[in-house]
Amino acid sequence: MTMNDTWGYKADDHNWKSTETLVRNLIDIASKGGNYLLNIGPTGEGEIPVPSLERLAAIGAWMKVNGESIHGTTATRFAKYSWDGRSTTRVHPDGSATIYIHVFNRPEDGNLTIGGLSGRPASATLLGAGNPLEISGKEGAWTVRLPEFPADTIARVVALKFAKTPEK
Repeated sequence: MTMNDTWGYKADDHNWKSTETLVRNLIDIASKGGNYLLNIGPTGEGEIPVPSLERLAAIGAWMKVNGESIHGTTATRFAKYSWDGRSTTRVHPDGSATIYIHVFNRPEDGNLTIGGLSGRPASATLLGAGNPLEISGKEGAWTVRLPEFPADTIARVVALKFAKTPEK
């Protein structure tokens, strides 16, 4: 993927993808079990264009908080999503698992409905916040109560921890 429209440096290519687009592409690709190859075209002098540096810094800031939901994870366990976002999975050596729910847009009522997973989540937390989130519902239809998100949110990540890896 390019950060603008060209694979190499082109002085008149100012059609830069937003940080939101780049991060959401990363999340989407990770949710499908893929790797994101992001091209950075240096100038003829070997300098990285300032717009590239700005976007890389912003991606790095997002990853500092949410990187565990990307690094070392596998594809989603959902056939389709009941929320605006994506999901990744981390299965731990002891058989437990963390399902990372990437929320692009917070539901208006603040209730994130997660269907299609067996077993009750042991806990739910928002990465970067640490406070436990309220979980309600029943088998296969869990609801997590989300706090308000800042208006400039690219994606907030809910970590759902399970004692046993949930079935699809």
